[in-house]
Amino acid sequence: MARWQPDARERLRAAALDLFDERGFDQTSVAQIAQRAELTERTFYRHYADKREVLFQGQEQLNDTLAAGVAAATELGPLAVADEVLARAATFFDDERRPFSRRRQRVIDANPELVERERAKMAHLTDALAAGLRARGVPDVRAAVAAGTIVSAFQVTFELWVAPGETRGFTELGRAVVGELRAALAADAAL
Repeated sequence: MARWQPDARERLRAAALDLFDERGFDQTSVAQIAQRAELTERTFYRHYADKREVLFQGQEQLNDTLAAGVAAATELGPLAVADEVLARAATFFDDERRPFSRRRQRVIDANPELVERERAKMAHLTDALAAGLRARGVPDVRAAVAAGTIVSAFQVTFELWVAPGETRGFTELGRAVVGELRAALAADAAL
């Protein structure tokens, strides 16, 4: 095995995803991932704390990106903030990342433990966005509701973006989701 190669992290990620697809997440070990990548387990642990982190790496960067959207929003209404947050997310979810994201989501959806971890990450994101809104002077309950709405819009946009056969970009899908939310609120106000 090669002692050091500059693309070790990516090779480990690709090997892990291939094995998760082939064998399932629970049936794949770190040793198998390292072997498939032609690296050592020690190298694996230099890059990832455990095999779950292969799927969830970058979560903090995503959270920071979305929180920056809250801070940058010029208006504090939840729809305006959602627009800004989803625009920021689009920089994270480009078309090059879509094939990996689709495969990643299939692996997560097939494993209840990973689904639960994904939900926990979204709850953490909701809390972070609510804190960002409160820091801008939004009252507690409104901040919590707005953050939940923004994260829901993000999740729906992401689900659409990774759907098989979907070709529209994250920005276009995000605008469509926020448009649907606007339409739903307008219809409710008309009642």
